[in-house]
Amino acid sequence: MDLAKSPSGGRRIRLIVAGVVVAALLVAAAFAAGRLSAPVASAPSTTSAEAGFARDMQVHHNQAVEMSMIVRDLTDDEDVRLVAYDIATSQARQAGQMYGWLDNWNLPQAAPEPSMTWMSRPTLDGASSDHDHTGGTAEPAHAPGEPMPGMATDAQLDELKSLTGLDAERYYLTLMIAHHKGGVEMAEAVLARSTERVVVSLATGVVTAQSSEIELMESMLAERS
Repeated sequence: MDLAKSPSGGRRIRLIVAGVVVAALLVAAAFAAGRLSAPVASAPSTTSAEAGFARDMQVHHNQAVEMSMIVRDLTDDEDVRLVAYDIATSQARQAGQMYGWLDNWNLPQAAPEPSMTWMSRPTLDGASSDHDHTGGTAEPAHAPGEPMPGMATDAQLDELKSLTGLDAERYYLTLMIAHHKGGVEMAEAVLARSTERVVVSLATGVVTAQSSEIELMESMLAERS
């Protein structure tokens, strides 16, 4: 029996998705609490890791929303549609929060430098990249201006739009697993570079929620192979 179609498989997916939703709500609550209770301090600069993450992760999240809404029109599979809906709603909400950060910090939404520049800067422990924690001179984990980790190409989005049913489900899950892994990489990168309360809260939630979703989607993809 296909676990994705079985009652127990559906319940498992709903339980995992429910857990991810709770994690997302906790992140939102932490964000709101931070805005209300955080002591007055200087806002991050426009070239800070916090600002760069807020801008770039909005773009990253918005593509996840786009892919999720696309696949919901291409399949009737209840489990895939449920996961896609959860991803679309949670990431749209987080993108809105990051937009709000920049507004609250009186910073422009447009970046003054190439995307991902913030990810090439030293971490809090002085390492020159996320792959160098010795204070050495390793190459940056991600070069400024390169495509963001896990982002689908225009050709891949066009391919997704051309598919239906099981083929669309498989391709969506494949793309979204890679997309989530890139999102986790970006969240871990800002955690290595920031102590800003709201940023740390959201980035920690991204790592937790998207890691769970990766595990879920990998099992769903395996069931559809």
